[in-house]
Amino acid sequence: MIVKNIEKKEDKTASFQVEIDAAEFDAAVNKAYNKAKGSISVPGFRKGKAPRAIIENMYGEDAFYQDAMDDLGPEAFVFGLESSALKIIGKPAITNVDLSDEKVLTYDFAVELYPEVKLGQYRGLVTKKEEAVVTDEMIDEKIEELRKRNARMVDVDRPAEMGDTANIDFDGYLDGEQFDGGKAEGFSLELGSNTFVPGFEEQVVGMQIGEEKDLDITFPENYVENLAGKAVVFKVKLNGLTVAELPEVDDEFIQDVSEFDTVDEYKADLREDLIVEEQDRVDTKFRSDIMELACNNLEVEIPESMIMEKVDDMLRNYAAQFGISDKEISTEELMKLMGVDDETMETALRPSAIAQVKQDMLFDAIVEEEKLEVSDEELDEYVQGAAQTVGAKPEDIINHFGLSFIKNEFLKEKASRIIIETATAE
Repeated sequence: MIVKNIEKKEDKTASFQVEIDAAEFDAAVNKAYNKAKGSISVPGFRKGKAPRAIIENMYGEDAFYQDAMDDLGPEAFVFGLESSALKIIGKPAITNVDLSDEKVLTYDFAVELYPEVKLGQYRGLVTKKEEAVVTDEMIDEKIEELRKRNARMVDVDRPAEMGDTANIDFDGYLDGEQFDGGKAEGFSLELGSNTFVPGFEEQVVGMQIGEEKDLDITFPENYVENLAGKAVVFKVKLNGLTVAELPEVDDEFIQDVSEFDTVDEYKADLREDLIVEEQDRVDTKFRSDIMELACNNLEVEIPESMIMEKVDDMLRNYAAQFGISDKEISTEELMKLMGVDDETMETALRPSAIAQVKQDMLFDAIVEEEKLEVSDEELDEYVQGAAQTVGAKPEDIINHFGLSFIKNEFLKEKASRIIIETATAE
């Protein structure tokens, strides 16, 4: 193979040609023949035993040309990319394929170039860092959570109040007709939880046990299509009320719910746990702030194709959590399937994708600038650690991700360490 006519263009794309001589093309044709001959029947020959010349005589000299070209295309691109030393993004496009009379095959490729990246300061960055502080109020909040988890529900006989759990029957009507999904019996609703349509829980407040009442409700404009903005009536019956009775925080309670004997011992242990949590939170925020500074110092114009590729990755990872992994689904179809509208795309997905792409480009630039490398011993230790973290075998990690991907991730981790370990907290 020979690479010719490498051309970088002003629109940040490039093109090049890969020429394959007649002998190499003929070898690819012969390979295509050997792959296909088993399914070809020729009179006078057992199936799969007809010579190539006989088949070409029957079906034409070019009988196996297309299969050979399909096989050679990817090989030609990889060879051309390595020979040209172009750094690209996305997938290549074959703009032309030409086979000369002398059986010399030429591919024309078009590619999008990786953008020019200018590293700003990434070593010795400085930003503020909070102090990990645990207050008595934080301890009290955790104690209150413990009380609520161990509360018992008791019946009360009085008018409904916010905070009560009401057992209700309800039936919804739109223009005098029942609507789907608007009916239930024996439903437990915590008043004040805002789990029902606005105005519903507030109108249950004050009802007596056994009382029946019509609630006038207007659904929000962003509700389901057939009910959005509609005025409806809910016929509601209050069957009963319960309230959470919280236990007293004393030594006996602590002994029942923990391994400690006294409230003071429990609080002391709780404080130590909270200090660790707070320190982790503070450290995580510091690392995030430093990384944001390094990314902001990077000068690069991110191509739209890289942003949308990252958006697609994010959507597919999200969809996979729900068992959706069909690679044939387009990005637009995935957005509809996952309920992602244009506003969510612009305010959440797209900014997150840009941030992730920029951070990846930052790491790649640092790897190049610092000439970072990974030894076989380091890579082995990295894989061992990753396998132990997820409870898998090292060979499973390698087979799933591939050594090239794993090595690239490790290099990014090395780059991130340089940023964080040289940073200073104000």
